[in-house]
Amino acid sequence: MNKTPSLVIDGRKVAGDRGTLPVIDPALGEAFAECPNASPAQLDEAVAAAGRAFEQWQHSTCAERRALLEAIAARIEQNAPELAEIIVREQGKPLALAHMEVGGAVAWTRATAALELPVEVIEDRPGKRIELHRRPLGVVGSITPWNWPLMIAVWHIMPALRAGNAVVIKPSELTPLNTLRLVELIDEVAPLGLVNAVAGGGALGREISGHPGIHKIVFTGSTRTGQDIMRNAADTLKRLTLELGGNDAGIVLPGTDIGAIAEGVFGSAFLNMGQTCAALKRLYVHESQYEDMCRHLVAIAARQKVGNGLDEGTSFGPIQNRDQFERVCELVEDARAAGARILCGGEPLPGKGYFYPPTLVADIADGTRLVDEEQFGPVLPVIRYRDVDEAVRLANASTNGLGGSVWSDDPEAARAVANRLECGTVWINGHAEVLPHCPFGGCKMSGFGVEFGLEGLLEYTRPQLLNINHPNA
Repeated sequence: MNKTPSLVIDGRKVAGDRGTLPVIDPALGEAFAECPNASPAQLDEAVAAAGRAFEQWQHSTCAERRALLEAIAARIEQNAPELAEIIVREQGKPLALAHMEVGGAVAWTRATAALELPVEVIEDRPGKRIELHRRPLGVVGSITPWNWPLMIAVWHIMPALRAGNAVVIKPSELTPLNTLRLVELIDEVAPLGLVNAVAGGGALGREISGHPGIHKIVFTGSTRTGQDIMRNAADTLKRLTLELGGNDAGIVLPGTDIGAIAEGVFGSAFLNMGQTCAALKRLYVHESQYEDMCRHLVAIAARQKVGNGLDEGTSFGPIQNRDQFERVCELVEDARAAGARILCGGEPLPGKGYFYPPTLVADIADGTRLVDEEQFGPVLPVIRYRDVDEAVRLANASTNGLGGSVWSDDPEAARAVANRLECGTVWINGHAEVLPHCPFGGCKMSGFGVEFGLEGLLEYTRPQLLNINHPNA
C-alpha cells in the first residue's frame, strides 16, 4: 500500500500545498500513513480541470458513458485485494466485510452503467411535439464520510459520470486513502480531469460547498454538517443531495417468532459495528417477548470475535476514530447512570485501538440519550412497549427519518404498521438493505433527495423541455 498518496488534479498526482495529515489505524490507535492536505488554490485547480473536462464530456454518448463505467468497474475489480486492505487499515472493518465493500462497489458501478436516461414525450400530434430531456449539471462536488469510504465514493461518482457531469471529490480526512486510490484508478481510463480528488479537513469541505464553479453537492454524513453545506451552497443556488443522520427504529410485533428474526435484527443493528447511517438503532419489542428477544441477541453477541480486521476470524472490528469511540462510551455510561441494564459489553476493551464490544442495553426508554440520539456505534438499546400504537408513536418521535423496519410473521399486519412510519425506507423483516435499482433517501432531519436507481440518477441532471412546432404539418 502506498503510504504517501497524492491528490489527483487534472490527471496529475500532486502533493498537498498544506503538507500532510496523519491517517490513524483504528485497531492500533496510531498513524500508519499520511494524507495530502490540499489548499484552496488546489481546489480551484481541481474545479477548473473538472470544468474543462465537462465541456467535452457533457456531449458524450450513452455508449461512451457506459463504456467508461464498465472500464472503471474492471479497474476496481482488478485491484480488489489492495483496496480491501486499505479499507481495513484506515476504517477498521473486518477483511471479509471490506471485500464485500469492494465487490459492492464493482456491482454498483456496473448497475449504474446500465441505467437509461429517459426522454419523456409529453405531447405528440400533427404540427406539435414536446419532449422532456435530461441534461447534465456541470461539476459535481462530492463530500464523503468515513464509514464506507469506497462504497459511498462510488455512490457519488458513478451516477455523476453516467449523467454526463465531471467530479471533484473530497473524502473524509479520517479515511482518505481508499478514495485517493480509487480516483487514481479512474484516472487511468477516464478523460483528463473528469474526476479529481482533493483531501483535507472540514475547512476544505466548506470551501467546496461554497465554490462558484461547482454546480451540485452530494453529501453523506451528519445532519449538522449537512446544514452547514446547505447554508454555504445558498449563494450559488447549488443543487443538493443530502443523506444525513438516521436513528432508525425497528418494531417487533407481538407473536413474532423471535428465533427466526434475531439474526437479522442483530446483523442490521451491528452492520459495520453499527457505523452505518441506515443501521437499526432503536429496537422496540412487545413486553410479552421482550426478555426472549434480549436472550437471543445476547447469545449472538457472545459469538462475535472482536479484533483487528486483518486477523483471521475477526467478525467485529474497532470503532473508526477516537471521537466516535468516546461518544459511544459516554452514551452507554449515561444509560447506565439512568438505571438501564447492560446485558453484554458496556466497557471498552483494554489495550491499543478503539475497540468496543457489541453492547445490548435493556430496561431503557425514550428520553434517554442512547435512545434519542444516534449512537453510530456497536450499541443497541432494546425498548419495551405495551401496544403497537405506542411503538409507532415512539418510532416517529425522532427528528430523523431515514429508515425503519417492522418485524412480524403476519405480512399484512406488518404492512399496516409500515405505512404509518415516517421515514424514507421501511423494511419488513429486514433493515439496512440498500440496492442499486431502488431509490434511497430520508425525510425530516435525515436530508432530502434520493440516491440509486433512475430517481437517483435524475438528481444529477436538469430538465430541459424541447417544444417543437411543424408549421407545415
